[in-house]
Amino acid sequence: MDYKLSEQAYCDFAKFLKQKLGIVLGLNRQYLVSSRLSVVAREYEYDCINNFLKDVIAGKDTNLTNRSLELMTTNETFWFRDEYPFYLLLNNVLPELAKKQKSLRIWSSACASGQEAYSIAMTILEFQRTHQGAFSQGVEIVGTDYSDKMVNFAAAGIYDELALGRGLLKEYRDRYFKHIAFNTTHTNNMEVAPSVRKMVRFKQLNLLESYNRMGQFDIVFCRNVLIYFEQEQKVSILKKIAACLPTNGSLFLGAAESIGGVEQIYKMQNVSKGLYYIKV
Repeated sequence: MDYKLSEQAYCDFAKFLKQKLGIVLGLNRQYLVSSRLSVVAREYEYDCINNFLKDVIAGKDTNLTNRSLELMTTNETFWFRDEYPFYLLLNNVLPELAKKQKSLRIWSSACASGQEAYSIAMTILEFQRTHQGAFSQGVEIVGTDYSDKMVNFAAAGIYDELALGRGLLKEYRDRYFKHIAFNTTHTNNMEVAPSVRKMVRFKQLNLLESYNRMGQFDIVFCRNVLIYFEQEQKVSILKKIAACLPTNGSLFLGAAESIGGVEQIYKMQNVSKGLYYIKV
């Protein structure tokens, strides 16, 4: 198979990827495209990566196009990533929301393989351990991702030894996971416990599309995803998230992300362990 991308094919695909997902490839990322998509190209018996990309862009086969787009998304994640957002959630945000004695809804956008959404659930359970009756009206955490494959993986709630070792404390592993019964092939795989699973559901969502069916949330995690969008798209996403939040609703962004362009909508909350934003 000819893996060498022509400049034109790369530019056309980069434009298509930006249009569909908002992902900006930038210059000299031909190897990234070729390495990620060559497996699918071989599966569909293409002998030239350039011809393969032409058909992906043309949408001649919906499954082919969707699989190729999914492969270009970044699904890197781990438990309690960066730690401080979950510390702030536990010690700053949840105590204030618990005073309202209402149900709790949290959105984990771009949830990838589900670790963030389940980390949020475990944080809430830890809070409830020391605050009896907190959020007794119910908790719902919604995890979304563009990739159907990732959504289905996250919903299964099953992780291998490698994934479990990335950021997960042993005490949480013991408390919130269980070994899979009768699994002789992957004896070290573990499943999210029912107490965690019942809080979380997953669905497919493209952040460039409408959020009208998402409803209202008390807290939104939109972490380490805005860095892949151009400024105009970042502003649009942050405005749409604001429409899903009440006044004083909380927004967590990634460490390298900011509210540039929507400062009139969000106010920074800078505390000792880190920062988050509230809708004003």
